[in-house]
Amino acid sequence: MATLGVSRMETVKDVETLERLYGVPVKQSVFKEVDHLHPAYRPFIEHSPFMVLATSGPGGLDASPRGDPAGFVVIEDAHTLLLPDRRGNNRIDSLRNILADPRVALLFFVPGVNETLRVNGRASIVIEPALLERFTHEGKTPRSVLRITVEAVYFQCGRALIRAGLWDSSRQVARAELPSTGSILEALSQGTFDGGEYDRELPGRVKTTLY
Repeated sequence: MATLGVSRMETVKDVETLERLYGVPVKQSVFKEVDHLHPAYRPFIEHSPFMVLATSGPGGLDASPRGDPAGFVVIEDAHTLLLPDRRGNNRIDSLRNILADPRVALLFFVPGVNETLRVNGRASIVIEPALLERFTHEGKTPRSVLRITVEAVYFQCGRALIRAGLWDSSRQVARAELPSTGSILEALSQGTFDGGEYDRELPGRVKTTLY
């Protein structure tokens, strides 16, 4: 029985209905997907300073932002990417997921460019000292490097970023318009955490712990 005052929503429950609703994909949406790092796609990775890593595991899903100077994700060959795991909060949700399920999805962004690049594959966590040394930055070596075996690569058209106006400086939001990091932590801790002190120390802490 539907909840009083709330109508029952009509939902899609099978692929046939979904395909009737959306129709057939245009041919370029199909042939743009390849199983390797095609030369036409490599510049998106080489010029990207930011990407999102998606993983799945017994504990749930995770989408983690990753950033460094452009080219920080290295194209080892046509079927292999190398991603250094820089310093973070040590929750290691992504890495825990990869141990249970190696499937990963990567979404690369290039500042000012509306198209993004999507890569699907399988990852392993490498701690070989010689490989770690290759990714030393500002004197700091990552604790691990993800070796990603590429299975599918394709670009995403720019409609979403155009609609969002993501690179439009006039749409930028002042940081003060949102709750500060410290105030969020204080609220979630029910007042047992000193958010003001955290905010005052944060800029210096980020500067000294970036790598």
